[in-house]
Amino acid sequence: MATVSVRYVVHDVDAAIEFYRSSLGFEVLMHPAASFAVLSHGDLRLLLSAPGAGPGGGGQAMPDGRVPEPGGWNRFQLQVSDLSALVETLRGQGARFRNDIVVGVGGQQILIEDPSGNPVELFQPTLPEAAP
Repeated sequence: MATVSVRYVVHDVDAAIEFYRSSLGFEVLMHPAASFAVLSHGDLRLLLSAPGAGPGGGGQAMPDGRVPEPGGWNRFQLQVSDLSALVETLRGQGARFRNDIVVGVGGQQILIEDPSGNPVELFQPTLPEAAP
């Protein structure tokens, strides 16, 4: 499977589109309703859904009444070539980070939050086998 789709629940689809497009280089594939959009970045399709907005869709309440919400710790990873420079640029734009750059065994990483608090891991590999 070349393309992978990830769904994120966001409070404001338009704000999320702007963040992913302008800060992380995503392209908008479709935005058919205020409560839903599909973005892409390479082989990743990001599905954005507003919680509880209209009939159907990934933001709908579960049979037990729970409504999906943004946040948590599950995330996707974007590989970058110069993590320090990107973080400096994003901080200058007012981006929110959960941590500072962490140096691990295969590379460096940091967690940036989208406008709804969903994390995205930015990763710069330092070992060849850590790169896809």
